[in-house]
Amino acid sequence: MVYCQSCQHYGTWSLSGADPIPAAKVSVICKDHRERVSYYKAFETDAHGYFYAQLEGFTMSHYLLDHPLTSCHVKLVSSPLESCNLLSNVNYGLNGSPLRYENKRLFGKNYKALVFVAGPLAFRPANCTPTYHQ
Repeated sequence: MVYCQSCQHYGTWSLSGADPIPAAKVSVICKDHRERVSYYKAFETDAHGYFYAQLEGFTMSHYLLDHPLTSCHVKLVSSPLESCNLLSNVNYGLNGSPLRYENKRLFGKNYKALVFVAGPLAFRPANCTPTYHQ
């Protein structure tokens, strides 16, 4: 999920008071065990700030070393909100939020898919007024 972080929590990883961002863009980047990019694709969040990134075309040249849990990360790309379009590093959105496995699976007629999660991630407002404590 992708949020706009509240100014009250600027500089932290807190998402209290954060609002979801529809149409935000994130990317999934995977690197093989030799640190070469083996997969890249950008995805857009839905009306509620969620994104679902089906990794069509992702391949592993080495079963353990190139597994999505160790080789793939999700990064923030862009926000459609002018008022909230600065990148933040909440859950490593700048450098790449690692994937996590939370025992979720999808079953279809001819397939079984594992579901990995990342984030939540957040953009931050450009114009947060600093608060001073005396």
